[in-house]
This record gives sequence, C-alpha cells and structure tokens, in this order.
Amino acid sequence: MANHSERFAALSDPTRREIFERLTKKAMAVGEIAEGLPVSRPAVSQHLKVLKDAGLVTMRTEGTRNVYQIDFRAIASMRDYLDRFWNKALAAFKDAVEKENGS
Repeated sequence: MANHSERFAALSDPTRREIFERLTKKAMAVGEIAEGLPVSRPAVSQHLKVLKDAGLVTMRTEGTRNVYQIDFRAIASMRDYLDRFWNKALAAFKDAVEKENGS
C-alpha cells in the first residue's frame, strides 16, 4: 500500500494532476483521457501507472480497453492525513486568540 508521501509525489507532476482531475469526473479509458493532452497515449499510460502504483487510481479491463477511475479510499486517507494538520492549526489559532483577548 502506498504511503501519503508517494501519493502527494504522484500528484506533484502537472500532467498527472490533469489526468487525475479528469478522472474525478468519470471513469475513462486511456484514449479518452489522452484527448487534448499535450502528451502521447503511451505517456498517459506511464502517468497512469504512477497514479496506480501510488494507490490513487484503480484499473479494470473492459474488452480490449483498460478503464481507470479514482480510488476514493485513497483520497479519504489523504484528507484524514491533512485534517490532522488543519485541526492542529485551528487549535493553535484558537489558543492565540484567547491569549490575545485575555481569556
């Protein structure tokens, strides 16, 4: 299973982020994902492999096509990870405001 660092690293590439964002709308085959991108279909396949290895997308075979979709469990895990920092930031902000107001 991929860790959070691998997932964030996979999304650090602009082309992979674009592919990932396209997949948030619906599941798609490689050819459909590649439409309008400034990279070749083989390059899209390589980017999808990185996203899949990071656990961000899943793939299923439909006939001769590989269809990719977002793995929302991975996204939920990333959000939980980030929420820990957000909760700490909010608590620190609350403490700072209370100190400033003399509470």
